[in-house]
Amino acid sequence: MDSSTAPSFDAIVVGTGPSGASTARELARAGARVLILEQGSAAPLRGTLGQMATMALPGRGAWLHRDASLLVAGTGLGGSSALNFATAAPPPPAMFAAHGIDLAPFLAALREELPLAPLPDSLVGPMATRIMLAARAAGLTWEKLDKMIRPQACRSGCWRCVYGCPYGAKWSARDFVDEACAHGAVLLDRSRVRRVLMENGRAAGVAFRRDGADREARAPLVVLAGGGIGSPRLLHASGLGPRLAPFFSDPVVAVMGSVEELDGGAEVPMAAGASFHEDGISLADLTLPAPMYAAFALQAGRVDRLAAHRRTLSLMVKIRDDIGGAVGPRWVDKRLSPGDRGRLARGIGMARTILEQAGAKQLFTTHHFAAHPGGSVRIGEGVDSELRAAPGLYVCDASVIPQPWGLPPTLTLLCLGKRLGAMLANAVSSEAVSR
Repeated sequence: MDSSTAPSFDAIVVGTGPSGASTARELARAGARVLILEQGSAAPLRGTLGQMATMALPGRGAWLHRDASLLVAGTGLGGSSALNFATAAPPPPAMFAAHGIDLAPFLAALREELPLAPLPDSLVGPMATRIMLAARAAGLTWEKLDKMIRPQACRSGCWRCVYGCPYGAKWSARDFVDEACAHGAVLLDRSRVRRVLMENGRAAGVAFRRDGADREARAPLVVLAGGGIGSPRLLHASGLGPRLAPFFSDPVVAVMGSVEELDGGAEVPMAAGASFHEDGISLADLTLPAPMYAAFALQAGRVDRLAAHRRTLSLMVKIRDDIGGAVGPRWVDKRLSPGDRGRLARGIGMARTILEQAGAKQLFTTHHFAAHPGGSVRIGEGVDSELRAAPGLYVCDASVIPQPWGLPPTLTLLCLGKRLGAMLANAVSSEAVSR
């Protein structure tokens, strides 16, 4: 697909996470000729640690900050949705209404088709159940969380959510990419976009590298959905954005403690939890596969707890962090502000109270990590309310979220993608009529 032989498309979507997949599906269903470019692999998910690691290696899907904290984001078909915990939260209406954006109709439409509900009791594991009872006994409002999981395909005692569900139980953006392709969209994986091609002040396509060769693809509409790190970098590489972009990352710590009579360690994580919106703190159970638990124990210097996976309760403490740090052309850096440290300290205190109520001993806390980079091309600053960064060029992913976040972003990104896809489909249709 070099510049002389490249077929033209109505739209190019760069990235296959929830927002890119949602945008591409809307366009393809409306009859637009869509090219979808994904820098990672489209290989089927196998639910293995090895495959997960290739999707989240440092420098590809993960980044280390100067304070040694880890920022994780999936690289591969479906983006981070292939590796997340399938937890859903609706978009906060006021945040988007401030920019003239109403996501309610798109949320309603998605609720009609997505597997979106709390897990049935049969799929809530013994560790999540014990944490739930302890949290309620401690006076907290602890409820089951909405999950994007098909219960009929989910397996009790399974731990593969974070490795990439191989059973079709967990919804991921791969589902929407498949549907887009069924409507004629063209998917090219292992295609790393280098920059947006601009002609006469508007987008005209993208330059990318695939199979060791430099290529181009042409289209009058380009949608960047490369995520909170990828999209600001592409804008900068295209001469359309700043070299450094501040962002949020939703820092997380795990607070762990052992209960001798427990025998678990294999269940769906984040089955239930509590959110303290005003404080910017969220808590949830966080049972992880044994290798990930061991990595956390080692990171915390608790070699004595390595063999305690099956009897260790784990709680996630996630905060809404201040926007700061920077996404640079070749590096990412986001350290905790004093306010962030205060929120984490309050959340850790709440988690310790729950674990003590559950009878846990040998409590310890991990170093913080993060998995929701965003806010780096914010609505009202980097893009307008239609998510337009330049004529013919749009950005649709977590980078456009306009304020500090602290929520599972998948459902919001699907809504933004559905809205943008519908808007662009109308533009493509009008252009076709005019031709």
